[in-house]
Amino acid sequence: MRTRFDEQLESLNVELITMGSLCEEGIMGAVEAMDKDDEKVRNRVKEIEKQIDAKEKDVENLCMKLLLQQQPVAKDLRTISSALKMISDMERIGDQALDIVEITRYIGNSDVKSKIHIKEMALATVKMVTESIDSFVKKDLDIAYKVMEDDDIVDELFDEIKDEIISILRNNSYESEYYVDLLMIAKYLERIGDHAVNIAEWVEYSITGMHKKGNTDDLLS
Repeated sequence: MRTRFDEQLESLNVELITMGSLCEEGIMGAVEAMDKDDEKVRNRVKEIEKQIDAKEKDVENLCMKLLLQQQPVAKDLRTISSALKMISDMERIGDQALDIVEITRYIGNSDVKSKIHIKEMALATVKMVTESIDSFVKKDLDIAYKVMEDDDIVDELFDEIKDEIISILRNNSYESEYYVDLLMIAKYLERIGDHAVNIAEWVEYSITGMHKKGNTDDLLS
């Protein structure tokens, strides 16, 4: 029975890794869509978002089987419960990557992107998502903690972008709609960073039983 359970746990790991890879691909597609006005890129991110939604359902079903058909010990229960929380954040990452892609329709090939640090913020956010998934795969707390620390970098870049946009608009308002769109993209990137932190915190919980957001007895209710 335990052998079968371990096999299903390994399947859960594989499914989460696959879902995480799709999230990374979706964000990179969003970054590419910011660089060039390409409908093929946008359509690819749409398809990735659908795959992420489907994978979320697959992982939910697998977790329910593990909970109902097996008798997980405390550490296994933490892993399964954390996975259920993590896929919710991954699903939102997919949604927000698609939101960014939709906004890029209105930016087109305008050179306004080169005037602010939006690309730098996008790459920093991609790195956070990649490392949050990596921390789960490797069961590595150091990587998870680094993701939490790197959130400060993304937040600082968001504040910098806001200041840059305000400064530009004071002197030149004729492209104001483009800068509003870019600010929305920056906000979505900030949220993606927050979801990466959530994933890292659930990795911490799955390994240690402790979570930064409060009493662990209340976390899974």
